[in-house]
Amino acid sequence: MVYLVSPRYRHYFRANLRAAGYADGALLNRAIAEAGKGLLELPAIWLRPHETVAGWVVQVTGWDLVEAALARRRGIVFLTPHLGCFEITAQYYAYRAPANAPLTVLYRPPRKKAVEPLMLAGRDRPNLRVASADLGGVRILLRALKHGEAIGILPDQAPGVGEGEWAEFFGRPAYTMTLAGRLAEASGAQVLLAYAERLPQGRGYHLQLSAMPQPLAGESPARALNRALEGLIRLCPAQYGWGYNRYKVPAGAQPPK
Repeated sequence: MVYLVSPRYRHYFRANLRAAGYADGALLNRAIAEAGKGLLELPAIWLRPHETVAGWVVQVTGWDLVEAALARRRGIVFLTPHLGCFEITAQYYAYRAPANAPLTVLYRPPRKKAVEPLMLAGRDRPNLRVASADLGGVRILLRALKHGEAIGILPDQAPGVGEGEWAEFFGRPAYTMTLAGRLAEASGAQVLLAYAERLPQGRGYHLQLSAMPQPLAGESPARALNRALEGLIRLCPAQYGWGYNRYKVPAGAQPPK
């Protein structure tokens, strides 16, 4: 319904798919349907008991990377793009991780204020905390890493002016956050990519974790991040949030050359 009634959303959805090389109408239809699922599953994830929600993750790949990082006690930076069910990745980690390694997720208030109390209540779980997307929140994230804890960041949101740099994302310049790299460098934390694929017919979710790939020769950290995200998205393109204006110019930022 949103796709049909919102020309702006429809424009971004189609343009972003084309830019990524996906012109198939069948994929467009699947992506629209998956976007609807992503919206409708949120109340269940926020309102059901923590144990119930964690149990919906029926398959996990790469948890050994988490265990190795926890053993190092240098912290973990989870980078979770808007791919699949990004909300359940934090809920699952918080349920399974030890009490001395809670997860703090970077939090940006939603535009619709009525949604905020529900979202905060849904994230009020044992071992799960939130930090506001401001200087105070960044300090909280760094402190958590230095205590050997984990943090979670959505790396494909356009940051504010001065908080990112222009880097290619699916062939177009996108203002890309540099915060995750700075936090990892300052703390020595392990950076892990994470996403939860939505399985068909309501069978649950497959949580997939992987190490951040090494930058290519001459590649900036921002471009290396975007290249890693592109790789994840291409594994499951129908479940990416194509309707987001990923290529916007933040207020006060210089447009890309």
